[in-house]
Amino acid sequence: MREFANELVIIKREDRPETIAHDIVYHLPRRGYLGKGMVISVDKFTSVKMYNKVQKYWKEAIKKIVGDIKEAHMPAEKERLQAMLDYMRKVEMGVVISEEAGEEEKFDLQELDIRPHRKKMNSINKNGHDIEYRFKDEGDKLQLVFVCAMWLTGFDAPTVSTLYLDKPMKDHTLMQTIARANRVTSYMINGVSKRNGEIIDYYNVFRNMKKALADYALGSEGESEEEPVQNKSILFNLLDDAIRQGQEFLETLDIPIASVLEKQEVFKKIEAFDAFANKILEKDEYKKQFFVYENTISSLYEASKPEVFSEPSRPLISVFQYLRGVIDSIVGGTGSDEIKKKISDLLDQSIITSDQEKFILEENKGYQIVKKEKTWDLGKIDFDKLKEDFKETKYRNIEIADLRAFVEKKLEQMMKENSTRTNFAQRLQEIIDRYNAGGSTNENYFDELIKFTSGLKEEAERHIREGLTEDELELYDILKKDKMTKAEEQKVKLAAKALLRRLLEEKPRILVQDWYKDSQSQSRVRSAVEEVLDKNLPDSYGKDIFRYKCNVTYNLIYEYASKGLKWVA
Repeated sequence: MREFANELVIIKREDRPETIAHDIVYHLPRRGYLGKGMVISVDKFTSVKMYNKVQKYWKEAIKKIVGDIKEAHMPAEKERLQAMLDYMRKVEMGVVISEEAGEEEKFDLQELDIRPHRKKMNSINKNGHDIEYRFKDEGDKLQLVFVCAMWLTGFDAPTVSTLYLDKPMKDHTLMQTIARANRVTSYMINGVSKRNGEIIDYYNVFRNMKKALADYALGSEGESEEEPVQNKSILFNLLDDAIRQGQEFLETLDIPIASVLEKQEVFKKIEAFDAFANKILEKDEYKKQFFVYENTISSLYEASKPEVFSEPSRPLISVFQYLRGVIDSIVGGTGSDEIKKKISDLLDQSIITSDQEKFILEENKGYQIVKKEKTWDLGKIDFDKLKEDFKETKYRNIEIADLRAFVEKKLEQMMKENSTRTNFAQRLQEIIDRYNAGGSTNENYFDELIKFTSGLKEEAERHIREGLTEDELELYDILKKDKMTKAEEQKVKLAAKALLRRLLEEKPRILVQDWYKDSQSQSRVRSAVEEVLDKNLPDSYGKDIFRYKCNVTYNLIYEYASKGLKWVA
């Protein structure tokens, strides 16, 4: 440590920790992915000192946001500030340093109190979890820890996404510390996924990066073409490139995405998004490609926070996100709350221009930013009126996408009610594939969807015509065979009713809790199925078909139970 001796004197100066503490307080709640963070200081005393300073400025920042919320005039701005306030209020911080003899006296001499921190480090919460477990737990409110040596090596907490590094490091210690923020996780926070780790280097540690790579990553293989840690400014270049590529893609569809930022009437800007969405929804491939571009832009934007706020404005980010929200509201790809949050996030200072605010905030004057889905009721659809309305509509692809989204959602629900309806899914996919391949016009496509929807309506009402419940109809569809007489159909219906009654009502109960995990319980259920079907199915069911129907029925019951779907204890 001799080579760092003079530098250590400088980094411990009072004004420097003050500046870093201010920076942490600003940075932490404004990141894209609000993962856990670690503040790495040069020694134990500095770790406690940094904790105290961050705590102080954190409380001041909360007070300021409360005031900003009161003064904010726009609902969207209030929501954005309130979300930040809610996050800051729930964040818990802690110090994690090794224990040594006489530490209380040593900290007292520095006018620092280690006692509450040591108590916290050694305590177990009401759930029996220590501080290490809590920090590794994605949902625990312990979000930021202050360390100097502990947890830098051999420690795995995947949602750690940010390191505030203010300590001299080199070689394997540096490499392992970097790895703390580079763990992979699928855990999403507020709808944002972890795309990268972030290291804020206050000490310029990365001057030692190439040597560490040579010694511990590459050995004798030579230098890496791309370093594992790159300057965050590279993200800005990637973001600009993604925006450019997305814009070029839309231009190939004759969508002048940048036109909404030009000087013109606000309503015309908003109306333009219907025309844009209509074109994108013309083909599934257009929609998929647009989603890839928008996802990339939004992900890079989130990863660039909060430094991107001080960058030149990139107004097309909000235009892409707004258009995505309009399309999602039509096809049902995103819940209304998520769309609302995304639109609210557009108020970030990095992407707002005075002209842009007009169409984003015009909802306050009575225009809903995000187009609402139609309210559909399969039992009340007037198919003739739908056809007439379609002929008059301006944006036919939007109407088709709206109907298709409803049909797909309804079919998904109906397939959960009756597993035998897979043929409907196959027919729908054939209609979609034929249109995407250019085999039909959008008018023919709409007619085919109408015809399919009419058939879906008949299927949804079939259990009533058959005199069965939905569950009884599913068992009936499984048990029936080709070419049955009316008498045989009636016997199969009675078999379905009897089997469901035996499963759910009669005693002794066979669908006990977790029966599918125990071989003896499985045998009892299988035997009960065979007994009921042997007693009730028509005599025309031979040995082979009887055995087949018993197996298929038992397997369905087992699958539902193992997935906790229905007919469970």
